[in-house]
Amino acid sequence: MHSSLHALPVLQDNVIWIWVRGTEAVVIDPAVAPPVREWLEERHLTLTAILQTHHHADHIGGTTDLLQRWPQAEVIASADDRKRIPFQTMPVRDGERITVLGTRVEVLDVAAHTRAHIAFFIPDPQDAALGPVLFCGDTLFSGGCGRLFEGSAEQMHQALQKLAELPEATKVCCAHEYTEANLQWAVEQRPNDTVLAERYREVRILRSNGALSLPSTIGVERRTNLFMRAKTATELATLRSLKDQWRPA
Repeated sequence: MHSSLHALPVLQDNVIWIWVRGTEAVVIDPAVAPPVREWLEERHLTLTAILQTHHHADHIGGTTDLLQRWPQAEVIASADDRKRIPFQTMPVRDGERITVLGTRVEVLDVAAHTRAHIAFFIPDPQDAALGPVLFCGDTLFSGGCGRLFEGSAEQMHQALQKLAELPEATKVCCAHEYTEANLQWAVEQRPNDTVLAERYREVRILRSNGALSLPSTIGVERRTNLFMRAKTATELATLRSLKDQWRPA
């Protein structure tokens, strides 16, 4: 049975991911409901599960409305965030393996952006052409990482190093289209890095044509993400501080 992955841009820069297999669909971090509902109904798809990486409003804002339309859908979220994601029906923890759309999905603790942030890793999709996939919310961005709202630089460094160990071909499906700004900042920090400069050039072309830069891959992030390249938590903390203060010219 054919599987496919779709990116649905919403709001200013959010990206809702929709994973489809046959006539069933899984939605990751639905910021809002109407465009998701319309997308699914146009294709006569049934929503069977919602994956929540963390509790922020621009990730769970559409969930309750989607549940009104598809009340049978499972809501899979961190067991440590029951109070902030109270509508979850399948609480999960780090290291658990669950089955979604007939496929094994691994739960990864990547707390740092928030204290109960998780990621979902599909190591071996039913459709081999899909390849390994990572839904990482706001922990890892293409060319960046999430702000440290509830966690530490040590936690973020640990989380990014964990993700860096995933297969190089793993699709990085993060929840925001921040790539161009992230790489503009990175090039300013490392003006002599030709690999970074080339990636920035490619992304600028994509974005100027109205195309998304996502998904990225773990291999691309290993080479062009300064936060993932940081050798220590101290280095990451310095980078995070610089990025927090940076404003594009």
